[in-house]
Amino acid sequence: MKVEETKTERKARKATEKAEKSSPVVIPPAPLRNINRYVCCLKYGNKYGPEYVNNLYQMVKRNLTIDYEFVCFTENAQGIDANIRIEPLPTLPVTGWWFKPMFFNPGLGLRGTILFLDLDMIIFRNIDTLFTYEEGKFCIIRDFNRYVIKKYDKFNSSVFRLTTGQHSQVYTDFVKDPKNITRRHFGDQDWIRYVIKNNFEYWPEEWIQSYKWEMRSKPRFDNQPRGARDFLTPGDPTVKDQTSIAVFHGDPNPHNCKDQWVVDNWR
Repeated sequence: MKVEETKTERKARKATEKAEKSSPVVIPPAPLRNINRYVCCLKYGNKYGPEYVNNLYQMVKRNLTIDYEFVCFTENAQGIDANIRIEPLPTLPVTGWWFKPMFFNPGLGLRGTILFLDLDMIIFRNIDTLFTYEEGKFCIIRDFNRYVIKKYDKFNSSVFRLTTGQHSQVYTDFVKDPKNITRRHFGDQDWIRYVIKNNFEYWPEEWIQSYKWEMRSKPRFDNQPRGARDFLTPGDPTVKDQTSIAVFHGDPNPHNCKDQWVVDNWR
């Protein structure tokens, strides 16, 4: 049997319905992402244009499936994709690659795992393992002179990974005397190797390859000035099954290289 509403109950129900219709719909905020992984790059001066940062960002986006934040440290953000986090370079009497010791600064402002990538590379396969391999250890490339000297025990700093504050003496010792250190060492990777004598791991060599030495097997160059050279004739690289990154140290730079593989993948 239907129970009739009293006048008081009907009045209360209508007031409730009116309030519900007039109240805005409240959507609870999405939970904050616990980002503790960073992919970082460094752009200083005019050697590389903003397209190098943007292409690196897109290549990482296509080939890294775990949660991360992409950060570019630079003194000039003009032309860089607005989705990229920009951080300033520290005030140091240095240029170019000599800013890399800053990534060992315990006060860098990024708390977690930092994967550093040079701008002059092509990422063409998944790189999740660069975060999961030997977790907690400092990892870096065995220098590409390994192509001619077996077990060459020097660093190449095109790709390295560390936890915030790990091997902090690379930074703290550097800022005490940057002028003399940059005079005594050819580049940042020589300084990093000088300081880090143990507690590190080399990346598996197949994962990250030299494009010109290991993938193109030292072809001849054209007669252009350094920085603008390309291979004398275009060719196809040898791509190993486990390789995900091709590093373009020295000549040619990706934007100069006419190999179709480079044209297709550097984007």
